[in-house]
Amino acid sequence: MPQIYFRCVPYSKNQVTLALESGVDGLIVPSGVVEQTAALARCTVWAAEETTLLALKSKSDEENALALMSKGERVILARGWEVIPVENLLAQSNQVFAEAGSLDEARLASGILERGVTGVVVLPETEADLKEVVAACKLFQGREKLGPCVITGVTPAGLGHRVCADTLSLLRHGEGMLTGNSSAFTFLVHAETEHNEYVAARPFRVNAGAVHAYIRLPGDKTTYLSELVAGQEILIVNARGETRLSTVGRVKIEVRPMLLIEARAEAEDGIRTGGVFLQNAETIRLTAPDGTPVSVVSLKEGDLVLCRTDAAGRHFGMRVREDIQEA
Repeated sequence: MPQIYFRCVPYSKNQVTLALESGVDGLIVPSGVVEQTAALARCTVWAAEETTLLALKSKSDEENALALMSKGERVILARGWEVIPVENLLAQSNQVFAEAGSLDEARLASGILERGVTGVVVLPETEADLKEVVAACKLFQGREKLGPCVITGVTPAGLGHRVCADTLSLLRHGEGMLTGNSSAFTFLVHAETEHNEYVAARPFRVNAGAVHAYIRLPGDKTTYLSELVAGQEILIVNARGETRLSTVGRVKIEVRPMLLIEARAEAEDGIRTGGVFLQNAETIRLTAPDGTPVSVVSLKEGDLVLCRTDAAGRHFGMRVREDIQEA
């Protein structure tokens, strides 16, 4: 995921304010205003005069850029760069910054070699789209491949510690988090966006499951729900598989009555089965294929909900190749 810098040359206080409110990681301003700009927020501020703007027009330009980066100099590839030379630089350096003068250019830069440049430098002419650029490059995390699974059992499971993951974001209808007893079979647990006559909606919250469950994180990682901490980045997923980043604001663990929900799904290698323990309460919901929240209280055998299947095998949340069986 690239960092987002905004080049504010010539200097404009209004543009700087907009950039900071949009969530950029850094600002590039004239040297005379670096100190006053840095005082506005905790944000990286570079002097424009201390960065090298380099146009990639030939192989020698590419070699020159790499040589400067190797010396630790700040090099920004001028607008007009092409993908192949940038790929060559990314293969040899983790300090590749590139200008973007439109939302499409920013998206392109952030997706090169599937990881993107180190930093996207947004130009002043993209001011009107700055918030969308930040959202597209920093929050959107690609797509998860979701599919329907068939509920095969809903069984009371006694008391257990369940985890509510409260985020810094207001989640929307159809959004939630992927959790399950196994990293190879996770369910889209819907956020508490729905109102009922007994409990107010909590659209920042996902009552995600029991403490032992896996939750899918950004970067193809997982962790146990019990290990979530405030300030940690977390993956929000909607019914279409679209993803975005949020941040954990609080983790709330309490003893509650639980249900074991079991299901089966068709995967590329055959039929998979999986389960998840969720709190036995009307406000806890899985997600139907059309994005509709389905309360676990009304869930029955034969119902369809969304899940994600994967190859089993994780070590400290990282994917590993070994023979692992989970039940």
